[in-house]
Amino acid sequence: MAAPATASPPAPLPSASSPPAVPLAHLRIEVLRRPVEFTNYTSTQFAATLKELGIRQSVGRTGICYDNSMAESFFATLKNERVHRTVYPTREHARRDIARYIELRYNTTRRHSGLGYRTPQQAHDEYLKKQPAA
Repeated sequence: MAAPATASPPAPLPSASSPPAVPLAHLRIEVLRRPVEFTNYTSTQFAATLKELGIRQSVGRTGICYDNSMAESFFATLKNERVHRTVYPTREHARRDIARYIELRYNTTRRHSGLGYRTPQQAHDEYLKKQPAA
């Protein structure tokens, strides 16, 4: 019988005094990084390092649930309306069915309060109409 696995302590966070190989001062992009250890992601040390490097953190602090609320709402709807009601014979069949559901049902007929009770397709079309012609 194998010995039980033990959790290793989280790796130390990089600091501004030991920057990565790419000079971050030249990068002007917004970064969303999925944490390996959530406690590291919300730590004061991590936030301070991001601030030193000029990177905007995507979450505020521990216990703030609003950052993922739209994604969580979408996935809850997807699971309740489609995935939990369907038996998929293969992953490929599931992938195609879910993509079809998103494109043909969710984006075109489901209204969202966050979009002014419009569908995602209506909001997207309105956005495109406001863009200047190329």
